[in-house]
Amino acid sequence: MTSLPEPAGRARPLPLDLERAIKAVNQVIVGKSEVIELAFSALLAGGHLLIEDLPGVGKTTLAQAMSLVLGGTWQRVQFTNDMLPADILGVSVFRREDERFEFRPGPVFANVMLADEINRATPRTQSALLEAMAEGQVTVDGQTHALPRPFFVIATQNPLDMAGTYPLPDSQLDRFLLRTAVGYPSAAEERRLLVEPDRRQLLGDLAAELDAERVMALVDQAAALHVGEAVLDYIQALVSASRTHAGLRAGLSTRAALALSRTARAHALVRGQDFCLPENVKLIFPALATHRLQPMPESGLDADRIVEEILDTTPVP
Repeated sequence: MTSLPEPAGRARPLPLDLERAIKAVNQVIVGKSEVIELAFSALLAGGHLLIEDLPGVGKTTLAQAMSLVLGGTWQRVQFTNDMLPADILGVSVFRREDERFEFRPGPVFANVMLADEINRATPRTQSALLEAMAEGQVTVDGQTHALPRPFFVIATQNPLDMAGTYPLPDSQLDRFLLRTAVGYPSAAEERRLLVEPDRRQLLGDLAAELDAERVMALVDQAAALHVGEAVLDYIQALVSASRTHAGLRAGLSTRAALALSRTARAHALVRGQDFCLPENVKLIFPALATHRLQPMPESGLDADRIVEEILDTTPVP
């Protein structure tokens, strides 16, 4: 991921509780501050996060650390190929004593849900999360049940060429606001991991720095950040470039453009800015766009390369 200079326009300090939460996660996940910024940006934009990488690089640790510092209720679900939708959503059970059905909620009824190795479940089970992630509710046996707010899904998945995995359908991928990877640590960072306490011990020491009410207040604060005409022009230029790129079947939708604006605002708040800048959009764009684009096989390009080309050829205001 390309490092960008610190955006100008810092006019007020980062909220102290948010700053403590970000700092706590950075103490557990060494040298991945940009990935952590993306994770908090997804949360404060009201979206969901997909972390895709090889086993053993810290995907689950990052998700657990985020869950712990956010407070509220959280559930971890280990996805497997024999899991059923009811294992996630819940089930209606007949109560013989009063002859009625009682709904017993599943692990999706939490402020933070860690969906570990989500692509090990079958497409049928993966699709059980569609309504929950898009609308904040689930429907079981014709009855609709609202989920708590905030509702934040952090999903991890292994690359698709790993044994025992199923590709996420496009509709499922679109429910994730951002997709990112943790990546290998540098040599110096890996040495720190070798000599410092085990990450499981550090996770055990984490405390909640936020709660559900405070997270929702930060979501509202992010949505209220100012976005100037130059930023809107840049967002439209990037989206337009994706629609005219010769290597793509189709470009980004209007919904993706709205998501880019919303997430750039959240990223500005995470960086302690009081307004959004084009640099925020540029940093967010790869994590928002790559999993939404469908390259044409004959182009010989993958989505990452196409996103690089779009960023390189679209002037920054």
